[in-house]
Amino acid sequence: MLTAQWAGFYLSQGLRGYSSQVHPVLFHIGPILIPSYGATAALGVLLALAMVLRTARIVAIHPNQLWNLCIVALFTALVGSRLLLIIVNWTVLRSHPAWLLGLAMIHHPLLAAVGALLAAIAAVLYTRSQRLPVWNTADALAAPLSLGLAFEQFGALLAGSGYGTETTARWSVVYASPLAARWSGAPLGVPVHPVQVYAALAFLTISLALLVWLPNRGQQGDIAGLWLLATGAAIYVTEFWRDPEGRGTILGGALDGPQLVAIALVLAGALVLLERKRCRIASQALPNETASPQAAPKDAVNG
Repeated sequence: MLTAQWAGFYLSQGLRGYSSQVHPVLFHIGPILIPSYGATAALGVLLALAMVLRTARIVAIHPNQLWNLCIVALFTALVGSRLLLIIVNWTVLRSHPAWLLGLAMIHHPLLAAVGALLAAIAAVLYTRSQRLPVWNTADALAAPLSLGLAFEQFGALLAGSGYGTETTARWSVVYASPLAARWSGAPLGVPVHPVQVYAALAFLTISLALLVWLPNRGQQGDIAGLWLLATGAAIYVTEFWRDPEGRGTILGGALDGPQLVAIALVLAGALVLLERKRCRIASQALPNETASPQAAPKDAVNG
């Protein structure tokens, strides 16, 4: 479903609006559409950046350094994911170059995964180049990142991206807009789980808990490890209510791609916390080891 034809449909419809119970278009400015997904995700980014200024001070890092890191990571993710879309659909775009204008409206799990990977690489490279403390930086970014992910999921709900499985629950959502189907592949007229809300609430809970815990962390890196554990668990559980379309299947359908990533996140979080615990124990034992040689001469003098 990762096709540029979605963008072509967007242009061919003359930018007309559609009514639905869930609205992929926030509002119109003349012939220009303001997508709900982009507006909600942008709000999440702004709030996350505001939180970064607070968490940076808590871990004693200059806020401007973390602000710049976030901007670099976001820019890399956006440009990289769109370039992938252009490369995959290059043959079609050569015949219909105007469809490039609608590529920003297309949502797909592969694009999200590539964007996240590129953002992580850019963040690591920037951290190393600026010689920022790795664990303090990771701790400061954990809560804001979860907040941004929560708003991204609310935007996904409005756009139909990462839609849920069919359900008869009273809190189900129904997509009626052809734009939701074209941009995100959402089924029309079918009640589905609002799984994006489940994920958003989980991410909001993680963000709040880590923000409260940050000033009281026992060791640098503890918040980052907890973020990996909690985020992995949230992704793994919520995937049970997501439609498997475009998410890949593993072990004969026992797992999908995001669940495999979630398992990796949980394992990584456990390893980080274990390594941090070993460092804490070693740092506590170090003063005793250095004090023992000094005690021997004192005892000898007293003797």
